[in-house]
Amino acid sequence: MLFPPILRSFLLSAAQAGLYTPLWSDGVEAEWLHVARRKGEDSVPATLERMRLTWPDAMTGPGEPALLDLPDATDRHILAAAYAGGADLLLTLNLRDFPRRALAPLGLTAISPDDFAMQLWLDAPGEVERIVDGVWPDLSGRARRNAMKRATLPRLGRALETD
Repeated sequence: MLFPPILRSFLLSAAQAGLYTPLWSDGVEAEWLHVARRKGEDSVPATLERMRLTWPDAMTGPGEPALLDLPDATDRHILAAAYAGGADLLLTLNLRDFPRRALAPLGLTAISPDDFAMQLWLDAPGEVERIVDGVWPDLSGRARRNAMKRATLPRLGRALETD
């Protein structure tokens, strides 16, 4: 969840700007903390605390993971939480593990962070450009585009490249 960290900064800044409302569950939190510890990232607990304070209603129930069918059974809790929380979209870098056939009956669509960011930009270009300026303040042109590509936002980086 929310890796790499620079992608997290972009996505949480977009949520902070009111461009979308994040949802997550205890299971998603636990998985994120586990991965963060394994990667040696120490800032996640503090980030989670800020997220809980900023979006106090964003925590969803666990739903019914056992009733869902996904290629990777360990991802069922993510889909169950999204459905329980009334989400429209499931934001993931792992689209293959969230096939349309499993999500469509629940009214959900899996979307990559880059496609999601592009849609945000099309809907609110000025706000997204301000967010990008805040996340990558010292970069412009090709350097910013390359940094955004490393942050898994290549299409948005191309769209915003000006130099």
